[in-house]
Amino acid sequence: MTPTVVVTSINPPTEAMQALARQSMASDHNFIVIGDAKSPADFHLEGCRFLRLDEQYETGFLLAEICPKNHYARKNIGYLLAIHEQAGLIIDTDDDNLPRDGFFEPRQRVVRVGAVDANNWINVYAYFTTAKIWPRGLPLDAVDNVWQSYEQLVIEELDCPIQQGLADENPDVDAIYRLILPLPQSFLKDRQVALKAGSWCPFNSQNTTWWPDAYPLLFLPAYCSFRMTDIWRSFVAQRIAWENGWCVLFHEPTVWQDRNPHDLMRDFADEVPGYLNNRNIAQQLGALSIQEGPDNIPDNMRLCYEQLVRMALIGSEELELLEAWLADLASAPEQ
Repeated sequence: MTPTVVVTSINPPTEAMQALARQSMASDHNFIVIGDAKSPADFHLEGCRFLRLDEQYETGFLLAEICPKNHYARKNIGYLLAIHEQAGLIIDTDDDNLPRDGFFEPRQRVVRVGAVDANNWINVYAYFTTAKIWPRGLPLDAVDNVWQSYEQLVIEELDCPIQQGLADENPDVDAIYRLILPLPQSFLKDRQVALKAGSWCPFNSQNTTWWPDAYPLLFLPAYCSFRMTDIWRSFVAQRIAWENGWCVLFHEPTVWQDRNPHDLMRDFADEVPGYLNNRNIAQQLGALSIQEGPDNIPDNMRLCYEQLVRMALIGSEELELLEAWLADLASAPEQ
């Protein structure tokens, strides 16, 4: 059950993808890159399995046929391929994140770690730096929210099948931060923290490790703001994880980002639905009757995404994609 790195890209092989390919081969990891309509027709990178659109259709996945083209959510096809090939872990990253020491080292699902039990929004970046900085997707009125200091956190043994690694140099921050505050920024390397039930913090798709029990929660929605697809996924994942006794771990940076070009004002516009609604999303998801147990995750996902559709934050077309995702998961070999 080989660990698998999954990326989607419309670019020729970037420096980050080249490093991921080399180190995947050296460390016995699989490396899948999902292309899209804008990807180079002649894409080739040794150590990487690249799937063009036609090759994605040939997988037979229902989702491959109906997932929108030219969208980050096509990364879902890479997750499905890794799951059907019985990946022992899925490491979710992007084509502009370069691996550092530790990225390919073995990971432990159960960890002894400082626990945040705040039942509130938490700026987890505050545990890794004294700089004024916050993760993309955190409500702006929660930027100063910290639970206890790192030294005061109670050390507990916790089950963390979703683990978010931070990124140095150009970390995952929102457009408001990028427009007015300094970069680069880097984080402390000597710490980890885990968020317990009710302690909300967004996590991204740039450096995140998933264990098999949590694989269904990888689903990236397509019919929403591009800048919110992985953030809103993280809220659904957290809400369901808590009912299974799982925590989300945040750990030291194991990548640094050489960020692809972005139009920051366009990013800002795409993030407005999050600035205005993320706090309410947490309240609405928190009020749902989520059932414990991995077998209930599909129905719990339906409840969560139906609620986001009712809130008019995600288009109703998303529910068809979710059903295709769940059907494709159900056809995978058992781990």
